[in-house]
Amino acid sequence: MSSFIIEGGHQLSGEVVPQGAKNEALQILCAVLLTPEPVTISNLPDIIDVNKLIDLLAGMGVKTQRKGPGSFRFQADDVNLNYFKTEEFRQKGGALRGSTMILGPLLARFGTAALPKPGGDKIGRRRMDTHFIGFESLGATFHYDSKSAFFEARAENGLKGTHMLLDEASVTGTANIVMAACLAEGRTTIYNAACEPYLQQLCKMINRMGGKITGIGSNLLEIEGVETLGGTEHRCLPDMIEIGSFIGLAAMTKSEITIKDVAYDELGVIPRVFRKLGIQLERRGDDLFVPAQESYAIETFIDGSILTVSDAPWPGFTPDLLSIVLVTATQARGSVLVHQKMFESRLFFTDKLIDMGAQIILCDPHRATVIGMDRQSPLRGVTMTSPDIRAGVSLLIAALSAEGQSVIHNIGQIDRGYQDIEGRLKALGARIERVD
Repeated sequence: MSSFIIEGGHQLSGEVVPQGAKNEALQILCAVLLTPEPVTISNLPDIIDVNKLIDLLAGMGVKTQRKGPGSFRFQADDVNLNYFKTEEFRQKGGALRGSTMILGPLLARFGTAALPKPGGDKIGRRRMDTHFIGFESLGATFHYDSKSAFFEARAENGLKGTHMLLDEASVTGTANIVMAACLAEGRTTIYNAACEPYLQQLCKMINRMGGKITGIGSNLLEIEGVETLGGTEHRCLPDMIEIGSFIGLAAMTKSEITIKDVAYDELGVIPRVFRKLGIQLERRGDDLFVPAQESYAIETFIDGSILTVSDAPWPGFTPDLLSIVLVTATQARGSVLVHQKMFESRLFFTDKLIDMGAQIILCDPHRATVIGMDRQSPLRGVTMTSPDIRAGVSLLIAALSAEGQSVIHNIGQIDRGYQDIEGRLKALGARIERVD
């Protein structure tokens, strides 16, 4: 198991280029199964979860060719359906949550799909109901074996378009259903669909392949099924979660950082939320400049009450950045209530920040009140363990701002979502070392 050793308390400076979007990449990679023709994808992040999914696709018989850094050519013209019965598939498919989204394209194109219960972050229950209710609405049947934790779905008579109202605006659920519906017979309408930029990217890619999806960017998608889809080229957006992480890093370490090529118009409310924490941001073309600040003050609501930052389906604030908001607030002036609605275990990492000297009240599994210390009492270095991707990076940001040395164990969790994070931090002047 690898660990980071960090000497905190140093200002950073320079430029950093965000990696390709992890959450988009996982959807786009699964979509290569929709066609036997070549699909080229660029700006893929070189991270564990993406590489595991590429390896899973190769095991299924998808031809994969690396064209250059972050660029791959895929061709799913000889998918081995017998692979789904193997122990290798059970192990690889269960090793990451992104594998969930192979179900929709497999079901649409081959009429059968299987998957072991997927892994991923330990951040609370992450149910699969939306996916399978959607498949059933399209005419599929599914079975879940609780003993083997294996899902199986079939559409022996093909999928048929229908109207559905999703019980939650699940991003992966919407992506899975969209991929299934684009090859179904007739028209499908999906109401209460997720509309994140990454889901929009998937829909635009399918349309370039010959699909017929309208309503992209809204919560009502209409899909006219087609018989076949062709090849295409696709470039992933920059990762908005990493962009938010670098904003928090700059604020906590009093650093001047330029985040390059952020696709600013796709960031939604993210810059606005960080500005509410008192962080100055300047858009320079498609770059985001964060100046060095000695202090930053959290806004209050108009009536003077404490600011609340909560997650919500897009265009609301993404839950993946609440951990970054929370740690950034620990050195602000003022207080904020962080309300994590989606996952009941994601705020438990606050105990590690409290060990570092942060003033945080964990109200319940979903809410934490942060009393900012305005740098009057700096965080102190401690030894801790990363519980998941986003909490891990939040602890890394805290360690880089803290006085003294910190050690973070289980950094494989961070590697799942952040490409060469220590190399890029070192380029900014961070004092961080990876050890086994």
